[in-house]
Parts: sequence; structure tokens; C-alpha cells
Amino acid sequence: MGGALFDGFSKGPLGLIPCAAQLVETSDGLVLIDTGYGMQDVRRPHPRLSKFFHALLNIQFREEDTAIHQVRALGYKPEDVRHIVLTHLDFDHAGGLEDFPQARVHVMEAERDAAERQRRGFIARRRYRPVQWDDVRDWRTYAGKGESWFGFDSVRALDGLPPEILMVPLPGHTWGHAGVALQTGEGWVLNAGDAYFYRGEMDTHRHRCTPGLRFYQTMMEVDRAKRLENQGRLRELKRQHGGEVTIFCSHDQKQLEAMQRRA
Repeated sequence: MGGALFDGFSKGPLGLIPCAAQLVETSDGLVLIDTGYGMQDVRRPHPRLSKFFHALLNIQFREEDTAIHQVRALGYKPEDVRHIVLTHLDFDHAGGLEDFPQARVHVMEAERDAAERQRRGFIARRRYRPVQWDDVRDWRTYAGKGESWFGFDSVRALDGLPPEILMVPLPGHTWGHAGVALQTGEGWVLNAGDAYFYRGEMDTHRHRCTPGLRFYQTMMEVDRAKRLENQGRLRELKRQHGGEVTIFCSHDQKQLEAMQRRA
């Protein structure tokens, strides 16, 4: 969709906007951060997904792009995924939940409440698709306060997960949106989810965003002031601690490629 007006680099009429899922190997099994679209989304997009977003985003459904396919391609079994940590419950982040029925699902309390009990308005009814998670039985939800992490409130004691994985509340895109921080041997990695969409938004000198993604973020935001405030805080985090923390988002192809090279 939208070529360079969205992704900032495509030459043709269509842009390349991924929806990244992140797989983490721990001593207690695999942890998946977000799921992207699932097998059921690929095989039966409607009514699981909104026709409005399917058309607007020109979503290309391919089984080989699903998290479960990628997990198997790495030599693992779906049941090896013990936990799923969600940045939020939008249709493009939670579609694969039911592909991992044994996994415990972690999400902010405010996000689950917004997705299941406050689906009011045109966008809310179409962004949240409860059919994507109505078979999930093992939920863990968390309030927004916790210990400080580089000046951000964080939730550290995620049930069953090692302390090196924590949730960092970043509301604005949705009410319960959160980043997920991982402590690695090379420093921290922060999956900022949809707190921003374009790599230029993290430029500490002159932040910028493509017109298409600026429009989409504005359309999807629930609290503009919070969203922009958290983007500013992320830029400050990068400015002050860029040597200690690597930040990436869910929908920037160049950042995804950089993280894949790092992995």
C-alpha cells in the first residue's frame, strides 16, 4: 500500500509494511512477542478480520509468513512456545494466538478490558477481533505500575517468565499498549510495538514520519497526547541510552531487517 508514502523507500505503488513477531529462547521454553496474523486469518480472513482494514492495508496473507510456520522452520514445535507476550490486541498482532493453544498469554489489563468490554466506535469494533482469541484459556493481565526501567514504569514479575523479560506501558496507540524489553548479553532490546511506526520517528535530531503512516497512526490513536509523549520519551531514551538499549517497532521493514541481521 502507498509505496514510499508509507514505507519511505519503495519505488512502486505498493509499500512494504511488516508486522513483526519476535521469538525468544529461554531456559523454560520459547516466548513469542506478538503473533502477527495466524493460520485461521490466512485461510478464512472474513469474518475474522474487518473488510475495512483488509482493503485499506491491502493485506497479503501467506501461510509461510505466520508465526507458527516460522517456529516450525526453525526446528521447534508449536507446543515449545510456552508464553506469548502481547504489545496489544490489535488484529495484526493477536491473530496467531490460537495457533499456540498451550501458551500462557500476557497482556496489560487495560488492553484486555478495552478489547473485550469497551469496543465502541468504528475503529474499536474493527481493530479488536475477539474471534482471534476466544479459545485462549490461560490469560495473565497486569496493571500499569511497577519498577522503574530507564525512567519508564515497568512490569517485571511476569507470571512464569524470567526477570530479563518485562513489559513497559506505552499507552496512546491503544489504552493498554506496552513495549516489551529483553535483557540480552549485548544489552537491552525494546520491542516498542506500535508506539511508533517509522524509523525516522526515533531520529533524535529531527524526527519525521511518512505521510501515510502519520495518517494511519492518527486514525488509530486513542490518546494523541499520550502517544506523542511516549514517542518523545523513546527518543530521549535513545539519545541518553542508545548504547545500552536497542529500540525497534513492529511495522518498519528496515528496522526488521536490522534486527534479523543482529539475531
